[in-house]
Amino acid sequence: MEMNRNRYFLIGVLLLLLGSQFRMIDSFVLNEPTTRALAKMTEKSRATTSESFSSFLMQVHPKPTKRVHPPRWLGLAMIAVGSVVSLHALAIPRHG
Repeated sequence: MEMNRNRYFLIGVLLLLLGSQFRMIDSFVLNEPTTRALAKMTEKSRATTSESFSSFLMQVHPKPTKRVHPPRWLGLAMIAVGSVVSLHALAIPRHG
């Protein structure tokens, strides 16, 4: 797949839009399957947990969700990179 002017511009605009969205939100909540997948991936790095306690928690709160707080600088970084990529796309000469 050839990276031409249009694709660079699309990537830059998408980064600009995502960056502005990250600037507007304070946090977001992951759904149940994503929270479970994240827990399975980080399970290996945890200390030993008792299975009885985790099964008890699943009975009390059967649909676990996780709240994620992205850092404030992430939105600004995405906006900056998106603007540079979009301006770079305008500087690339047209082919065909």
